[in-house]
Amino acid sequence: MIKTSLLVSLLFIILISANIPVNAWDETGHKITGYIAWQQMRPDVRENVIKILLAAPEDAQLSTFFLGSRTNDAPYGSRSNEAQKRDFFMLVATWADMIRDRNFDTRYKKYNNGNWHYHDTLWTTKDGKVEYITTADETGHMMEKVAEFDKVIRSASATNTDKAIAVAWLMHLIGDMHQPLHTTGRVIFGEEDKGDQGGNLFSLTPKGTPRDKALNLHSFWDSIVKQTTPNTADACEADYLYPIAQSIMKANPYSSVEQRIANGQFQVWEKEGVELSVNDVYKGLTRYEMPSDDYKKNALKISQERLALAGYRLGNLFNEVFATPPPSAIIPPVVKP
Repeated sequence: MIKTSLLVSLLFIILISANIPVNAWDETGHKITGYIAWQQMRPDVRENVIKILLAAPEDAQLSTFFLGSRTNDAPYGSRSNEAQKRDFFMLVATWADMIRDRNFDTRYKKYNNGNWHYHDTLWTTKDGKVEYITTADETGHMMEKVAEFDKVIRSASATNTDKAIAVAWLMHLIGDMHQPLHTTGRVIFGEEDKGDQGGNLFSLTPKGTPRDKALNLHSFWDSIVKQTTPNTADACEADYLYPIAQSIMKANPYSSVEQRIANGQFQVWEKEGVELSVNDVYKGLTRYEMPSDDYKKNALKISQERLALAGYRLGNLFNEVFATPPPSAIIPPVVKP
């Protein structure tokens, strides 16, 4: 018989999932990044991060999503405790989008911050050349928040409660940072003087398309993996997401990107997105027309590499910060005769 607490949690997740807005990398993309990061993390780091996340404030409703045993007992229900922890970790990568749901008023008012999800470097083209635009207008706070949360997780004085929120935001924002259109906005003077909001104003469907069927450039890149590999069989998450994540890791092994990892160099990661946006994202597109098959193929390849990089980098960050020093790393004290 399913335990009452498990049933309540399942019902809660179903209710939440039905109301999650789709933003940034969609849920599929963020969970893939979480899966890859989990594979990159040391076993002790996994345990330490889960412990921190379970210390999240009650009103954040983070720990509610953990269905496994809070000890190392296994199995729990139909799946092992290790699998439950991995699923929970992957779900946390979507928490920063969950909190956009206004139906959960307390959580929404306390934790939601829409302008943390992007940092738009504005640019335009003039005489065939790219020009970057310096502006005093709001362009998003993603970069400063990533730096801030990085300091929190490294702080000896921060509580696990504080670190839980920082970890959840870092998992999401580092994913966002690797979606090129979360790093830029294209300016067309006289039409979009303040930028196109990361491609949100660049429609790929004809004028007059009903809103529920309309697609813009930003949404296209957010959902590229799901578009290419839809869950037509309505498979469970493990059967659907895990093989996709594994295929992305196989196509983009750590060894192939190791020289570009740039651990902890957030500005480098963000600049990569800017360059991709300028050089690739808008190339060959016409407003109100769907991209060509060649464009889609290239977009998928870029997105898969970005998801892999995000996962590897996130895993490395957590390994650096949350590792428990192994006995061999402990230097014995010098005993004077």
